[in-house]
Amino acid sequence: MRLFAGLWPSPAAREHLAAALRTAVGVDAEAAPGLSGPEGVRWTAAENWHVTLAFYGDVGEGRAELLAGSLAEVAAAARPFDLHLSGAGVFAHRTLWAGVGGDVEGVHALVAGCRDAGDAVGARPDDRERSRPHLTLGRVRQQRGSTRRRDRGPDPGAPLVHALAVYRGPVWPVTELVLAESLPGEGRAGGPLYRPLGTWPLGG
Repeated sequence: MRLFAGLWPSPAAREHLAAALRTAVGVDAEAAPGLSGPEGVRWTAAENWHVTLAFYGDVGEGRAELLAGSLAEVAAAARPFDLHLSGAGVFAHRTLWAGVGGDVEGVHALVAGCRDAGDAVGARPDDRERSRPHLTLGRVRQQRGSTRRRDRGPDPGAPLVHALAVYRGPVWPVTELVLAESLPGEGRAGGPLYRPLGTWPLGG
């Protein structure tokens, strides 16, 4: 099983961001995810928007049960906190994201705990730096034969980043930690399906 730990925004926060995307760049991530327009962006389905805390890769069922137990302890030791979506950016000229504001230290504490939980059960080490919590909105499709940044032309994410530069969504209370399985190609528009395997309240 391909597993990760994450936080999901509230329905109100998700709907607010989806409306901002429709207004800013004419993208309906709720109704038509995965579509690549002239800008060459493959948009993430709105129901898949989440903040990744730790990625564990392929984990067997036995270790997944141990991991679930460890994550339950991480959640019990944490406290609820508030977040909101704020701004946007691009990673590596390819990944478009919406930023996360609010009690970011609460997110960092969960990242550390979730990584420790994975290490304790021998899961694949998460080698990504997660110092900037975010939701992935879409990915730019690299043109065939284009390997250098200067060959790719104008940054397709620039209009989105500009339009959402001052975006601020509603506050949502983070009250639970989720362990989810990623099923590539089984979601809408050929994207991944994220299936929750366990959910634990923060603070127990």
